[in-house]
Amino acid sequence: MQPFIYDGLPCRVIFGDGTLSRLGGEIDRLGAKRALVLSTPEQSKAANDLAASLGARAAGVFTRATMHTPTDITEQAMEAVRSSGTDCTVALGGGSTIGLGKAIALRTDLPQIAVPTTYAGSEMTPIIGETAGGKKTTQRTLKVLPETVIYDVSLTLSLPAKLSATSGMNSIAHAVEALYAENRNPIISMMAEECVRAFARALPTIVRDPKDRDARSDALYGAWLGGACLGAVGMALHHKLCHVLGGSFDLPHAETHTVVLPHALAYNAGAAPDAAGRIAGALGAKDAALWLHELAKRLGAPLALRDLGMPEEGIERAADIAMQNPYWNPRPLERIAIRNLIASAWKGDPPAAH
Repeated sequence: MQPFIYDGLPCRVIFGDGTLSRLGGEIDRLGAKRALVLSTPEQSKAANDLAASLGARAAGVFTRATMHTPTDITEQAMEAVRSSGTDCTVALGGGSTIGLGKAIALRTDLPQIAVPTTYAGSEMTPIIGETAGGKKTTQRTLKVLPETVIYDVSLTLSLPAKLSATSGMNSIAHAVEALYAENRNPIISMMAEECVRAFARALPTIVRDPKDRDARSDALYGAWLGGACLGAVGMALHHKLCHVLGGSFDLPHAETHTVVLPHALAYNAGAAPDAAGRIAGALGAKDAALWLHELAKRLGAPLALRDLGMPEEGIERAADIAMQNPYWNPRPLERIAIRNLIASAWKGDPPAAH
């Protein structure tokens, strides 16, 4: 039997269809009276509608959440927090908005309620990544773990099929790395396999019929599982590369994870054969890395970093940064191999072990 340590994270989860109606009661449950609703500019109407539904419980709305949580946007949000008498935040959206809620909590310790509308999974983690001066840094602290997460399937029905695909692939990445994490444990490994199965089942259906509630429920369930895996155990090469690429070249988060995942898994598969086998079993595939690459293609998701806006001359720079302060990884990081991995991902080639 494998010895392990399992720490349960103190987060309340409400999952269902129509569960957003419980938001007011959850604010009261936290002992809060003035909730600042957060969103991206694209979801400003939904955020304003949500604030209106809260009535006197709403302290206001801040709709400038941005990808990779830049610190200058956080400072603007902090001004809104101070001027409105906010005593809790409600983050309505994906990883960008939930990241802003975490950044506020990091600075104030205010309670958070996260209402995810994508499959990013950030809402289930005590991890925050912030960008300043073109460099993204991450840290892990329970100060940024939301107190309450409300999953409402109905909020995901309007998520475009292409965004659903990349958001789901992002969540699969959390599960894949959890299976070969240094501090993996049997509980999280079971959750990780179930996450992979749920998304493998859901994503092709969502691309065909974005209004399929059963598939949307499966995907949101997978997002919860993937986020819980990310929050419970350490991550490895895949997440290191995505943080480097996203922060250094301002690449879109979920799309970057989608492109990099098959390549990172191929790099690690030989050093983590049990994990690779379990992932392949959950997918019903012989070669998990190649299957994930083909899944992305079938879903109409991007396959190449160059299509996301990364310049070719950035390959060497990315490899250099990736070798600095590397995460633990089942296979040692080798500069030439990492460079070749990034180059393959830049071109959109099928994954290889390098």
